[in-house]
Amino acid sequence: MAFKTNQENFWAGEFGDEYIDRNLIEEIAPARRFMFSKILSRTNGVGSVIEFGANIGSNLLAIHSLLPKAELHALEINERAVKALNSYDWLSSVKQGSFLEDTFEDIADLSFTCGVLIHINPDHLKTAYKALYDASRKYVMVFEYYNPAPVAIPYRGHEDRLFKRDFAGEMMDIYPDLKLVDYGFIYHRDTNFPTDDMTWFLMEKT
Repeated sequence: MAFKTNQENFWAGEFGDEYIDRNLIEEIAPARRFMFSKILSRTNGVGSVIEFGANIGSNLLAIHSLLPKAELHALEINERAVKALNSYDWLSSVKQGSFLEDTFEDIADLSFTCGVLIHINPDHLKTAYKALYDASRKYVMVFEYYNPAPVAIPYRGHEDRLFKRDFAGEMMDIYPDLKLVDYGFIYHRDTNFPTDDMTWFLMEKT
């Protein structure tokens, strides 16, 4: 399956497969459960969730453990990751594809990305923002590398594959009815749940 940007094809192919091997769900899930327990505590009435760029489901597994009755939906670009997602009977739907190319509307109470917007071609970010906004009935969450100004940095020896910026701020500028509910920082030296230095932003449609 071929996609429209170099970044998408990069993750759909061999590099995306290697990412799966580096990030085992057993190692990631506890930290993600800790993070989502904080995020979901700031929400109300979330009965359905969609993740864009779900990979092998670490985030959705964490949410499932916290909201076992919620409908969970996954969109993923990498075929090998999709096969892993399809093995989970607690997922309501799994689709292989790109949120830059598909249309989404009122799919879930909460839509989110985790470490995905940072890998989107900046020329296509507005399309990604629209997918996140349109898919959500109530909440939008982004968990990404933050920087006050857009910047591109090398990623594992590759150029134009990792971009930092204020993703949430840009979304709120584009969609004035999105209001910030809360935000938090995850630190790589956390003694209990170490992970990359990333920041989450929870927004609500008002």
